[in-house]
Amino acid sequence: MSSVTVDHVSPGHGHEHDDHHHATPTGWRRWLFATNHKDIGTMYLIFSFVMLLEGGTLALLLRTELFEPGLQFFQPELFNQFTTMHGLIMVFGAIMPSFVGFANWMIPMQIGASDMAFARMNNFSFWLLPVAAIMLTTSFFVPGGATAAGWTLYAPLSAQMGPGMDLAIFAIHIMGASSIMGAINVIVTILNMRAPGMTLMKMPMFCWTWLITAFLLIAVMPVLAAAITMVLTDRHFGTGFFNAAAGGDPVLYQHVFWFFGHPEVYIMILPAFGIVSAIVPAFARKKLFGYASMVYATSAIAVLSFIVWAHHMFTTGMPVTGQLYFMYATMLISIPTGVKVFNWIATMWRGSMTFETPMLFAVGFIFVFTMGGFTGLILSVAPIDIQVHDTYYVVAHFHYVLVAGSLFALFAGAYYWVPKWTGRMYNEKLGKLHFWSTLISFNVTFFPMHFLGLAGMPRRYADYAAQFTTFHQVATIGAFWFGLSQLLFLYVIVQCYRGKGATAAAKPWEGAEGLEWTVPSPAPFHTFTTPPEVK
Repeated sequence: MSSVTVDHVSPGHGHEHDDHHHATPTGWRRWLFATNHKDIGTMYLIFSFVMLLEGGTLALLLRTELFEPGLQFFQPELFNQFTTMHGLIMVFGAIMPSFVGFANWMIPMQIGASDMAFARMNNFSFWLLPVAAIMLTTSFFVPGGATAAGWTLYAPLSAQMGPGMDLAIFAIHIMGASSIMGAINVIVTILNMRAPGMTLMKMPMFCWTWLITAFLLIAVMPVLAAAITMVLTDRHFGTGFFNAAAGGDPVLYQHVFWFFGHPEVYIMILPAFGIVSAIVPAFARKKLFGYASMVYATSAIAVLSFIVWAHHMFTTGMPVTGQLYFMYATMLISIPTGVKVFNWIATMWRGSMTFETPMLFAVGFIFVFTMGGFTGLILSVAPIDIQVHDTYYVVAHFHYVLVAGSLFALFAGAYYWVPKWTGRMYNEKLGKLHFWSTLISFNVTFFPMHFLGLAGMPRRYADYAAQFTTFHQVATIGAFWFGLSQLLFLYVIVQCYRGKGATAAAKPWEGAEGLEWTVPSPAPFHTFTTPPEVK
């Protein structure tokens, strides 16, 4: 970020009585009718962590079944319900809302705005989520159970499921509406409410990555809505979009779904890039290397994400020219991603580095995300992809990107900004223990899956041949270790919210830059009564 100096920041403490600044609300009304971006951000973060625990519990049930060959605990139908719901809950319930929580908390503070642009819509877009989550979760208890079509909900399987499938479709529609409203809010806030002097090219990278993510959301969430609406009408209204017997085409579903699904992958990783781009310069005590190139690389990733969708479909019998096009387009997208990794490493190069917990998670993110990126590059090669398609190699790849990518960045951001949120410093020893425990257990869980996939173990199978047993047992032990490690994170953060720990300074990190560090910790209910001037 280019150098920012700030004039006369006067954080409001809720004493001014004009249209916008009235006393801080208290009790249940403060949360139910919340219009303050910080309160809404907190609710998003709590909601997403609850969903993370639910999705993680389903993952542990899957791993428990896979500890040994043969069927131990669950019938394959229930196993596939767990697989499907784990994916849906993690993507739409845990990762996406958590980044929206960060956006709500940090974007107004980073650009010097008083709040988000549409405060009441902000409240509405949050409260849609618990409704959708309840819908999704209760689908386990309807006749036939939850949907078992995989998180991609491929037709024709999704057209044949019981009523649990309809609940999933409606839940995803509601979550999609929430995402679109959140994205509109982010775009309008960033484009219209920046403090005087805060040009677009002076914004923190986190605001840039979220601005680009918001445009992606508005572009692709309606595509997902179209795909699942067509499934719904195929199921109940006699249409034949995906029914070959009625002249439809099941492969059409895959095209429509992945046209949403591939940009969706970047929706879940771009805000993570923004968080890491804030943390690495702070703990290297240097400016972010190549700020402008980071902005352009992020934009390039967003544009290219629309032209690579069918690399998920190399085994559908597409013509070889199609395979070649999608193969090369996919390889191309690794270039701007590589630019980012290079810039982070160049930022650290010869910096005065210290390794507090946020920096550990940021460096851990760069390490494991790069590994996930390389396996993605391998999967972009059509002949290789055809061999390992729908095996555990793919499972390993996208968990390296999404768990090690998104989740590590979320932890990094939480440790980095929790002093600003709560006014308390977290317990550094426990934070570091959480990092090492998470990093090691993650690799113990997912690294063996590469070998399982290369040896031919298909994904979403409840039973398997005996030769895969050892790797599955290692992965299961790692998964339980990884899951239990997250309770440590919960404990550390709750301690901060309870007021335990050292009092945080306005700027607890020596190298941190940006407007959020100019206001007291915890950030007052009304952050900026008069906009700061950025020079």
